[in-house]
Amino acid sequence: MSAKYYFCLDHHAVEGEDGCKAADRLGPYDSRAEASRALERVDERNEAWDNDPAWNDDPPR
Repeated sequence: MSAKYYFCLDHHAVEGEDGCKAADRLGPYDSRAEASRALERVDERNEAWDNDPAWNDDPPR
């Protein structure tokens, strides 16, 4: 079994499997590098979802 990594939202740091509680972290990720980009990925996905016309809930003007 390979190691998994998580990004802790409390400490803004990458952790191993024995880190903070699950509610306070993102992951798992396959590498430390992927985990370190967790917040960037969240921003990228939110931006994509916000601009997806299929999911746009704004009423027409």
